[in-house]
Amino acid sequence: MGIWDKVRGEFIDIVQWIDDTNDTMVYRFERYNNQIKYGAQLTVREGQSAVFVNEGKIADIFQPGMYTLETKNLPVLSTLQGWKYGFNSPFMAEVYFCSTRQFTDLKWGTMNPIIVRDAEFGPTRLRAFGTYVMKINDPAVVIRQIVGTDGHFTVDEIVNQLRNLIVSRFAEIVGQSKIPVLDMAANYSELGDFLTKRIGSEFQSFGLELTKLLVENISLPPAVEEALDKRTSMGVVGNLAAFTQFNIANSIPDAAKNPGGLAAAGAGLGMGMAMAGPIGQAMAAQQPAAAGAGAPPPIPGAVMYFVAVEGKQTGPFDMQTLSSQAAMGRLMRDTLVWAQGMGQWTAAGQVPALADIFAAVPPPLPPTQ
Repeated sequence: MGIWDKVRGEFIDIVQWIDDTNDTMVYRFERYNNQIKYGAQLTVREGQSAVFVNEGKIADIFQPGMYTLETKNLPVLSTLQGWKYGFNSPFMAEVYFCSTRQFTDLKWGTMNPIIVRDAEFGPTRLRAFGTYVMKINDPAVVIRQIVGTDGHFTVDEIVNQLRNLIVSRFAEIVGQSKIPVLDMAANYSELGDFLTKRIGSEFQSFGLELTKLLVENISLPPAVEEALDKRTSMGVVGNLAAFTQFNIANSIPDAAKNPGGLAAAGAGLGMGMAMAGPIGQAMAAQQPAAAGAGAPPPIPGAVMYFVAVEGKQTGPFDMQTLSSQAAMGRLMRDTLVWAQGMGQWTAAGQVPALADIFAAVPPPLPPTQ
């Protein structure tokens, strides 16, 4: 090896970027006067792209790998600088390293409430927030559109613009979806996927790719949430009358510890009991009776019978009640009954309409000899 070959070897540069940050999107490789030695070693790591810029114009772009910077590896730059034959002198160029990894956990959210028209609540204000993930998809477009000559471009310089874009599209989609507010929690995934597809093309105009967008929460104004909490609490309490009596009963031991407290508790108990009745009746009137909680009313048009018990008139009773009384031995075949349309009181066993009642009832035992 000649002395000049040895000197030339000592001057070979290594062009690389080791990113020790988590928010740098584009970094300009620093060289004195932007001079790079011919034959320098270019190292582009995974998650990076290297863009060569000559006199303000984007020339060659390198993907991950190791390259020797020669004429054959720099076709565009060689053409721009007029390299026709072998070239072994330093050349002028700017090198921008673009981080093509995914930038995660980026925040978005509504600074001001979004007004939507809900079928249940009417005009309602909503707030929403979430996260998204994006990465550089086209390094050349990123440098042209948003980086320019910035030597150290970070995520913070563009997140505000991206957040405004997401919020604007989110407001449009929620307003057009007509999804009830109370059902939105069940549609977070669908909203996120739809937003990702809807906004994807607008991210691409910046040379970026929106890989994932998540809706983490959609909230109502505090006053509406408070009203919903009260409504939920009423549903959990259930029987308000029993709940009132229970609370009063629990307060008696504490009241007995204080002078005069037991008397006050007694007065409160009486008042609570008095209030519990009307409250329970009002709530019972608003809720359908539970199955089996009481006997249904008589069927309209059904015949009702009066029954003579120890010389006194009782009733009227429907057929179901009479069957129960016959099964228990309270209604006998010789018991006198009367219904509207009958001329006089008649023994139940002689009324044809009551024959089925006694069909399963054994007759009286014969007298013993």
